[in-house]
Amino acid sequence: MQFIDRAEIEVEGGKGGDGIVAFRREKYVPAGGPAGGNGGKGGSVIFVATQNLQTLLDFQYSRYFKADDGKRGGPNNCTGANGSDRIIQVPCGTVVYDLDSEEMIGDLVTPEQTLIVAAGGKGGLGNRHFLSNNNRAPEYALPGLDGEKRHLRLELKLLAEVGIIGLPNAGKSTLISAVSSARPKIADYPFTTL
Repeated sequence: MQFIDRAEIEVEGGKGGDGIVAFRREKYVPAGGPAGGNGGKGGSVIFVATQNLQTLLDFQYSRYFKADDGKRGGPNNCTGANGSDRIIQVPCGTVVYDLDSEEMIGDLVTPEQTLIVAAGGKGGLGNRHFLSNNNRAPEYALPGLDGEKRHLRLELKLLAEVGIIGLPNAGKSTLISAVSSARPKIADYPFTTL
């Protein structure tokens, strides 16, 4: 199994559903009025810490995660369905950074701890919402808002079980590369080991 402790991914919340323009049309109701429903809220991208994972290997092959969009509103004041959230499991000890601002968003330490990394967009308002005494038949509705979009860097904090101490150029990195599959950077001058 390959051990990966750093990954860069892109996450996007779902778009909110559009509100609609609709009017109540029924027999024996001569002036039904506006009845356009609001759009549903877009889903969010949520990280959940789990003890079942020990590496960020899954994020090497899948780097883009998007939550579901909200559905548009319906007639008869029906609100559109909310988009479902995208739940992503990460190992305990994962630190999440925003790549654009280099700001730490969260640190998932305990099992089942959650972190919303990309919020879904708000649903648009239907024409029923704009009904007033001055405007008895509004013929406009609002579109849904886009979900939050972020580029993230995931880093896995580790606690070493063994440490090697020695003088510079003593061969510590060479020993590590010989006995394990690690690939440390090695050069012939002091303080180069990463």
